[in-house]
Amino acid sequence: MIQFGLRLHDAEKLPMEQLLPLVRKRGFTCAHLALSKTVKDVPCTPSALTPGYALYLRHLFEQNGIDIAVLGNYLNLAYPDETVLDTIREKYYAHIRFASLLGCGMVGTETGCPNVEYKYCPECRTDAALAAFIKTLKPIVRCAEQYGVTLAIEPVARHIVYDAKRARTVLDEIGSHNLQILFDPVNMLSMENVDRREEVFAEAIELLGKDVAMIHFKDFVRQNADGQLKACGAGQGEMENYTTILRFAKQEKPYVFATLENTTPENAETCRLYLQKQYDECLY
Repeated sequence: MIQFGLRLHDAEKLPMEQLLPLVRKRGFTCAHLALSKTVKDVPCTPSALTPGYALYLRHLFEQNGIDIAVLGNYLNLAYPDETVLDTIREKYYAHIRFASLLGCGMVGTETGCPNVEYKYCPECRTDAALAAFIKTLKPIVRCAEQYGVTLAIEPVARHIVYDAKRARTVLDEIGSHNLQILFDPVNMLSMENVDRREEVFAEAIELLGKDVAMIHFKDFVRQNADGQLKACGAGQGEMENYTTILRFAKQEKPYVFATLENTTPENAETCRLYLQKQYDECLY
């Protein structure tokens, strides 16, 4: 069984009290919650993430039959200024503490770029950038251990952890059971490897499969103005076949959280049904 969910900031811009019943009505049973992108009328500074706020949200999600699969905190963990980096780390510590109170077992993050703009640059692929990222990540993982929360890193082709081998290096070097992988297959694709994507997915499953804590599903088209892949809802682009990932989920990840990304309020349910059909047709 797979548990399909929705990234909440892809849904209608409504107060959480009105939004969650709509999400549940569309057949989603879990959600990716990024506070800064979803809850606009309440601050999400570290000092605002109180136990009272956590329990208010926890009860609200429970009342609507929706699990918080992951608390997203997608900040640049390779920011080149140490003072700013201290502030970023504090936000991760606060999100980890908040996740433990929410009843959410996971905080999700990407891995950053070594510049202020958080954009791809050649330095992303250097050993120096990887070492700097790991140095920043270590105390955040230790915090996750203290609170019994999983920190899940998401490999992205244009970030420091750009492929499965690099992600395996991070996992092995830090060596913590509280550091796992948020597997987003499309985020591991680029114009350079998109035509051999089945190889990319197979390598990721081989090297990272045992550490995958959650899956993201989306699609892509090759028409971005800057010559890169553009993300869209599952079944709305060129992927067509999700069998490799869905079979992996079916065989090795019972009841895994699998949230959809880059959907719209109009196509979210269609995207879910598209994936559900392929999942149901997968053989063990």
